[in-house]
Amino acid sequence: MKKIVFFIALIASVGVYAQEKSPSYEIEGEIVKATFYHNNGEVSQTGFFVDKKLHGEWKMYNESGKKIAMGQYENGVKTGKWFFWKDAGLSEVDFANNQIAKVIEWNNAEAVVLTK
Repeated sequence: MKKIVFFIALIASVGVYAQEKSPSYEIEGEIVKATFYHNNGEVSQTGFFVDKKLHGEWKMYNESGKKIAMGQYENGVKTGKWFFWKDAGLSEVDFANNQIAKVIEWNNAEAVVLTK
């Protein structure tokens, strides 16, 4: 009887694990659109690849589907403004040469500028 209960539990756990979504890829000419998922099935990231490098707009989401980050890649390098949402605040991060050049913290409609 214990073997039967164990076998049923094993089959049930494999069924739950198999329901997790794998990354999906869509080919659009020379661009590949990628979508990655959290274990609960919600989208975790969306973006594009060109020549196997991150390229274009990328968006990231938390496990409940709320956007937490957004920015641009150019040939695998972070570039321009990136935005990071957390609780009631927003961080605006400027990238130059794949390094942080400037950070602005937005909180309750007041900006505080932080420089590196």
